[in-house]
Amino acid sequence: MNHASPFPSPLGPNRIFYGWWILLACFTISVITGAVTFFSFTAFFDPLVKEFGWSYTEVSFALSLRGIEMSLLSPVVGFLVDRLGSRRLALWGVITVGIGFIILSFTRELWMFYASIILIAFGGGGCTGVVMMRVVANWFQSKVGLALGILTSGFGASGFLIPVIVWLIDDFGWRTAVIILGVGTWLIGIPLVFVIRNTPEECGLCPDGGRTDPLRNEKSEKGDRGTIVIGFADALRNRAFLLLALSEAIRMMAVAAVMTHIMPYLNILHIPRAAAGLIAAGLSVISILGRLGFGWLADSFDKPHTLAISTAMMGLGMFSLCYVNTWWIMVLFLFLFPVGYGGGTSVRGALLGEFFGRAVFGRLMGLVMGIGAIGVMIGPTLTGFIFDTTRSYAAAWIGLGIMSCISVLFLLNIRPGTSLHRPQ
Repeated sequence: MNHASPFPSPLGPNRIFYGWWILLACFTISVITGAVTFFSFTAFFDPLVKEFGWSYTEVSFALSLRGIEMSLLSPVVGFLVDRLGSRRLALWGVITVGIGFIILSFTRELWMFYASIILIAFGGGGCTGVVMMRVVANWFQSKVGLALGILTSGFGASGFLIPVIVWLIDDFGWRTAVIILGVGTWLIGIPLVFVIRNTPEECGLCPDGGRTDPLRNEKSEKGDRGTIVIGFADALRNRAFLLLALSEAIRMMAVAAVMTHIMPYLNILHIPRAAAGLIAAGLSVISILGRLGFGWLADSFDKPHTLAISTAMMGLGMFSLCYVNTWWIMVLFLFLFPVGYGGGTSVRGALLGEFFGRAVFGRLMGLVMGIGAIGVMIGPTLTGFIFDTTRSYAAAWIGLGIMSCISVLFLLNIRPGTSLHRPQ
């Protein structure tokens, strides 16, 4: 008997939709690259200051340089992923991240440190964020919120590796640690890249599974769920897109500031370095609840309001951060802030997919992340400057909390009517 397999690859049993295997590969790549390119930075902060005598502002500026590069690179990656596909860019990104970490181990001067961070960010932009979201948004439609929630949970699960990175730094030194991280990224990431297929159509499938249908394929490239999607140029003038992009810049300003300065801040509060590392890990790990929970909610409820709720939680978490020397407020912060920012990471992509469709998703997501990278550029350096000036983080946390509340107002003004979708 000849049974044509609906699955293009022998990597998994025929009864499982191949999109889930791709999602698993993207999830794992996100765990590794998220840990080494973003969450690990706070663990290197104090060792670098101790060895080189650099100020908090100087060290923080490295993350801001990464933000500058992301703001320039993310829109370019968005265009490239729509044209070249996710697998090719992901392979290039994983290789570049490993090279960047090996070069980082030779740092002797501040400019060498900055150059290494820029190279790592350059590679990270090719194997995280818009590249992975693009392929997942291609493979899933009715469950895109949940799928993106699972994908971004990989970035959150990176927090499990922070204590390991802290142990590597403390036991082997930061130079040996970065070599291990670079080589480990290659050994795990490169094989997983080859699991990725760019679209279900090239494998004879439709989004969410099933066989291809020429009419279905044509409609899915124009826009899912019976919609006619506006062009890329019109999307840039769309009120919904502009409000989403502005709120993302504010969100990422707060996230980058907290992730960069959380361990130095806790050390100032006389919390032991090992415990501070666990708390830093908890921020990303607990964010999984928000990534999955809000991703699931976004498939059933109004996406702009769902995103506004997650942002409000994050803002309240910023205010509570000022008082985390009290244990119950620490617990409150560890619930509000990570769940809030994790939810925003999932829902922003689901909202873009619903309002604008698959055809321009990569380009629009790249622009949103590029604008968000401006916040990454500003947040850590501004927070470091406030601390160097006032010897306190309080003003930074309160200011970022207020800005998060302003972002909630932007999101509440996004309406389905601001999208230019029209029923077919």
